Amino acid sequence: MKDEKTEYTLEDFNYYLPEKLIAQTPSDKRDESRLFIVNRREGIFKHSIFNRISEYLHPGDLLVFNNAKVIHARIFCTRESGGKVETVLAQRIDNFNWFVICNRTRRLKPGETIFPVKDKTISFKITGRKDEYLIINTSVILNDKILEKIGEIPLPPYIKRESISNDSERYQTVYASISGAVAAPTAGLHFTSEILAELKNKDITTAFTTLFVSWGTFSPVRDNDLKKHRMHSEQYMLDTETAHRINNARKDGRRIIAVGTTSLRVLESTFKDNSNHPGTGDTDIFIYPPYKIKSIDALITNLHTPNSTLLMLVSAFAGYNLIMEAYREAVMMEYRFFSYGDAMFII
Repeated sequence: MKDEKTEYTLEDFNYYLPEKLIAQTPSDKRDESRLFIVNRREGIFKHSIFNRISEYLHPGDLLVFNNAKVIHARIFCTRESGGKVETVLAQRIDNFNWFVICNRTRRLKPGETIFPVKDKTISFKITGRKDEYLIINTSVILNDKILEKIGEIPLPPYIKRESISNDSERYQTVYASISGAVAAPTAGLHFTSEILAELKNKDITTAFTTLFVSWGTFSPVRDNDLKKHRMHSEQYMLDTETAHRINNARKDGRRIIAVGTTSLRVLESTFKDNSNHPGTGDTDIFIYPPYKIKSIDALITNLHTPNSTLLMLVSAFAGYNLIMEAYREAVMMEYRFFSYGDAMFII
């Protein structure tokens, strides 16, 4: 493996990906996706199926999951003039205010009101703009019950089809419990209740943190100079019990394994003086080489888009050269990529 560089640019993270490898639907069963194992220390690759992941785990390992639940954030609306508008709730500001992505952003003006097609007694007043987002003030608090009535699960922009009823189940982890995300923590989509039970039987422990994945996770990096990129901010929660379990595992020399880049962002954001500290806050941590990740020992993740901050993050963890070689092999072996695609386990 070639020596790593000390500085990287956006173009370093591009790679060739045939469009046919972008998964448009999930695998028939959650745990039947393929599993690409990357061994950082030995620089070697192995290939398996996700339902055999326990073969690569050890008794005492601690898996840290993100239990954020995806809300029905895609809402079709009408303007007062009768025109149609598609909106996605990108990120909550407070109970009545949201950043939204809209397919008519340039036409809509502050002061205008739009109405959800499925319940026109509810209104969204446009109050301002920020970057690519509109800011709306809602006439009611958009709780789960209301959102399930007026909205649908928002699929990532690279899934080129309309959502179907199956997406409400499959674009959600089996352990999702805290509502607020507008995109799924996709590494967790491969886990089934049976796998979680198997891990417990093998003395492999679990813990849960929360990070509300925002629509900003799909925002492109626009500047070739990575130091100029402004990372989107996302709300996280790490409770005292979970922090205690993580710190005890580290003290005992047991492996801490992040399930997904979102869990890793929480762990790295709360890591100081060789410990994770509980709390609630917002993180805009941007992890890219040569940053050294200190809070985990292994990472379960998906295969990420070219030039994305997620690809940069896994490159920081595994090493740029090794990851880019792994991605070339994944393309050659026709792995399925992105949210509904296959998994990678970096050990």
